[in-house]
Amino acid sequence: MNSFYVFSGKKIKRFLYLFAAALLAAGVVYVERGNITVFSESGPSAIYSVPTEKKLIALTFDISWGEKRPEPILKVLEDKKVDKATFFLSSPWSKTHPDIVTSIKDAGYEIGSHGHKHVNYSTLSNEEIRTQISTAHTILTELTGKAPSLIRMPNGDFDKRVLQVASDLGYKVIQWDTDSLDWKNIGVENIVKRVTSKAHPGDIVLLHASDSCKQTHEALPHIIDNLRAQGYEFVTVSELISQGSAEGTEVRDSAWLDDNLEDAAGL
Repeated sequence: MNSFYVFSGKKIKRFLYLFAAALLAAGVVYVERGNITVFSESGPSAIYSVPTEKKLIALTFDISWGEKRPEPILKVLEDKKVDKATFFLSSPWSKTHPDIVTSIKDAGYEIGSHGHKHVNYSTLSNEEIRTQISTAHTILTELTGKAPSLIRMPNGDFDKRVLQVASDLGYKVIQWDTDSLDWKNIGVENIVKRVTSKAHPGDIVLLHASDSCKQTHEALPHIIDNLRAQGYEFVTVSELISQGSAEGTEVRDSAWLDDNLEDAAGL
């Protein structure tokens, strides 16, 4: 006896739709597999925040060029009695501004590396990545008398190769969970609102002390007062990491990266 199965047009369309969706999902996983492994537990990962119930927060400042902004920012930190913060310094800038580097060091703030050339390290070969990180390491160590162990990549750009080379050289790659967007000069009120509304225990906040960021020193006093009113204590990134295992294993999608990468102009 012969059996016949009759498929309606609607069922056929549904089957084709589900089949196409399955193929698309498989394709996305294949294409994105390299990005996912950047944050996988099988290798080094970037640190965005630290899980903790304590109201601890790390203010971080990147400097790549200029000399007008660091002093006002250091003055605000001094006046507000914030003695814990982390500065990520590019080595060419540090070499031409040793007096400011000394001021940051003498104030007791933590100094991390912001690399050497301000380029996207993911575009470099492994050997070039190693050279950039090592060159910055030598310069910063000579200027500060202490070898840095934290690095924030130029433009916040990295891939799994960059993470591995940095790890091999003894570095932890530090990102951020809260971007102040001060590098866009979005206005003092907006900078303050972004930081204070997004802040959470274990947060790492991205700020800048390069000359292109013209409103950071004006927003900073309000940020400090507001966060203190919320019960936050300011710590260095290293102190934050010591509170527990750093959160670097979650997958960040392309939309997050687009929203949070720094401007490539050299901040």
